[in-house]
Amino acid sequence: MPESNPLAPAMERLNKAVQNLDKMVDARMERESALGDAEAEVQRMGADRTRLAESLDQAQERSQQLEHVNKEVSRRLVDAMEAIKNVIERQKQQ
Repeated sequence: MPESNPLAPAMERLNKAVQNLDKMVDARMERESALGDAEAEVQRMGADRTRLAESLDQAQERSQQLEHVNKEVSRRLVDAMEAIKNVIERQKQQ
C-alpha cells in the first residue's frame, strides 16, 4: 500500500489559494490600469474643454467687435445718404 502524505491535501488547497490570489491580483492590476487610462482621458477632456472655452470667449469678443463696427458703418452710411439727399434737394431747388 502506498504511503499517503498527510500534507498533500493541505498543499493542494494552498496551491489553489495561491492561484486564486494570483488571478485576483491580475484582475486588480487590470482594473487599476483601466482606471488610470480613464483618469488620463478625463484630464485630456478637461484640457480640451478649457481650450474650447477660451476659443469661444475669443469668438464672442470678436463677434461683439464686429457688431460694433457694423453699427458704426451703418450709421455712417445713413449719414452719407442723408448728405447726398440734401445735396440733390438743394440742386433741384436751384
